[in-house]
Amino acid sequence: LNHFFLINLIKCLKFVVRKITGRCELQRICYNNKPGARRTLKIESSLRYSKNELCQSALSVHPDCVEKTVDNIMTLKKINPDTNPQLSISLQASLFQIVGYRGLVAEVEKLRREPYDCENLKHEEMLMKLWKALRPDSPLTGRISKQWCEIGFQGNDPKTDFRGMGLLGLHNLLYFAEHDKATALQVLQDSLQPKQSKMSKAEWEQKNFDKAIGYSFAIVGINITDLAYSLLVSGALKTHLYNVAPEMPNLIHFQQTFCYLMQEFHRFWIEEDPCDIMEFNRVRSKFHRRVLRQLKNPDMALCPHFAASDLHLVNL
Repeated sequence: LNHFFLINLIKCLKFVVRKITGRCELQRICYNNKPGARRTLKIESSLRYSKNELCQSALSVHPDCVEKTVDNIMTLKKINPDTNPQLSISLQASLFQIVGYRGLVAEVEKLRREPYDCENLKHEEMLMKLWKALRPDSPLTGRISKQWCEIGFQGNDPKTDFRGMGLLGLHNLLYFAEHDKATALQVLQDSLQPKQSKMSKAEWEQKNFDKAIGYSFAIVGINITDLAYSLLVSGALKTHLYNVAPEMPNLIHFQQTFCYLMQEFHRFWIEEDPCDIMEFNRVRSKFHRRVLRQLKNPDMALCPHFAASDLHLVNL
């Protein structure tokens, strides 16, 4: 009963505001909010909770139908496009972001569900590229080798470590290694350093180690892929992606976000100074909560600090 009353109250308020301002809710959102997540999230909510089927279905249209859908919405709302030219542009931009995010979720999910297949030449080529990017001066002695542990896999055959995230984990690791190579190599090198307590202070200073990390690079990368995936499917990444993708978010935006998360987790792990790898889940959960808090700010963009992106960590 209370819910029914609230819905009717909102409808009445919208009617009154439209009579006073001469503008519908979509107009008010577009005119009163800057481009990006602040605007698109409100438009998404307005369309989702609209009582009109055309508005509700706009959230799932094909990208090719966005322009026509916007025209239909403006006709439905009795908005003259000649006197409101900017409204059509703003609605299109936000709708492209909304349907693009939906498409990105589907693309990422498809990669996650595709298992690594050692009989698939493309899969094997990607794995070999990962080794060459991270160990350019160390030829791999064989497809099944203990050398894989050098880049943070658990055993002699990396395919078993991809079970949880499928090809998505490999795609992300390879993107990190190729597009943010300096950072990836530094994180890998740090991850292989022994704990400081195992050597004297003099030895530590002589070797010039800033900090011991003590985790498996590839396994952590797959785990952070899972974290990025959960942020995406939960909708938490909308804030970031709506702020950094002018139109449709794509897989590259997701992979850049993964690179950012890898670098930030690396720093966070150092700050937390865990005793050993057994504290990984605690540190990961704390890091996850911190990222979620950042993403609650509609003006926040988590942007990669690397050459693959022109973006920076900014509070827009």
